[in-house]
Amino acid sequence: MQLKWLEWAKQIQAISQAGLAYSKDIYDLDRFEQLRALSIEILNEYTDVERDKIRALFASETGYATPKVDVRGVVFNDGKILLVKERTDEAWALPGGWADIGLSAKEVAVKEVKEESGFDVMPVRLLGIIDKKFHDHPPSPFHVYKMFILCEIVGGEAMEGMETLEVKFFEEDKLPALSLERNTEKQIIKLFELYRNPDQEIMFD
Repeated sequence: MQLKWLEWAKQIQAISQAGLAYSKDIYDLDRFEQLRALSIEILNEYTDVERDKIRALFASETGYATPKVDVRGVVFNDGKILLVKERTDEAWALPGGWADIGLSAKEVAVKEVKEESGFDVMPVRLLGIIDKKFHDHPPSPFHVYKMFILCEIVGGEAMEGMETLEVKFFEEDKLPALSLERNTEKQIIKLFELYRNPDQEIMFD
């Protein structure tokens, strides 16, 4: 669940980013820069991430601050779900990643599944849109919406990608160590339920 200090840091960052984008007064611009520096200081104090990295990833965007979108392809085969082993933490996740400019959510799902697992897929239906802050993910500097899109395999074969070490299908009661930054066990179990019961209401925060 969302930590208060993280929520405050995100809000301060969003306010400073909007102020720097739209303010014309030099004194206000200086104050917004101070707010941005404060948000970086909060994250640096409570996490192990270096200040320069926080500035590059968290406090370098311009314009009005909006949530980032993470798209995950959900693929089943013989009652098992497709997961890929991430190179970054050597834990398992649904294939997916940040939405790309110029691509629809469906197109992102197809692209990510192909790049990370080797399979060609066709999007079938939306299984969920959730706000990451309401789920048991580790603290993140970004406000993230996660989309889960059910896909069917139409070709290709299992093959690791640049960001993945292994590709495998898992049974519901035999899930591996999951990459909690990307997905949780509760989410995976819910996806199994939605797959078995297509009339059930999708995940929606």
